[in-house]
Amino acid sequence: MPDRPPADLRAAAKALLRDWRPPTSVQAALRDQYVDHLDRHADGLWRHGPPAHLTASCFVLDPALENVLLCLHGKGRFWVQFGGHLEPGDPTLPAAALREAAEESGLTQLTLVGDGPVDLDRHRLSAAFGRCTEHLDVAFAATADPAAATSVSAESDDVAWWPVRALPTGVVPDLPARLDALVSRLGG
Repeated sequence: MPDRPPADLRAAAKALLRDWRPPTSVQAALRDQYVDHLDRHADGLWRHGPPAHLTASCFVLDPALENVLLCLHGKGRFWVQFGGHLEPGDPTLPAAALREAAEESGLTQLTLVGDGPVDLDRHRLSAAFGRCTEHLDVAFAATADPAAATSVSAESDDVAWWPVRALPTGVVPDLPARLDALVSRLGG
């Protein structure tokens, strides 16, 4: 495994973030923090880089934007969108997000919504996550057929569809607000 992600992935991530038009001033500030992080850390995308590093995630919604597919995270013990660390073969952040969603949900037919991020979320991690102390998550959205077969990955304890307006107990605390804002921006 290389010591750092390919330079083109880092350059692509910086360009994607710089070109993104954040929906709020809070998201714009996070975007600027992420770009600064990548400017300061050549290995800022890599789990073996600094303890704080970028990750990619994916909100999987049904085409009507009424239901969301979530996983019950094995380490964190909370319901959350699919996501994780970047890997050497990931050409872009959206590709990494789709790979994570497919690996963690078992879905083979995911359609990316738009061509840029839909949400940024910087969050601290518990000791259960080892040397990773903070994730600078770049979230994307995709749609999938809710009738398609799903499966649970080794990283999760469950995968289930939930109404966007009736999420289960035990979701990440800010997930309902982030999901409401996302669905509103997408037209749901």
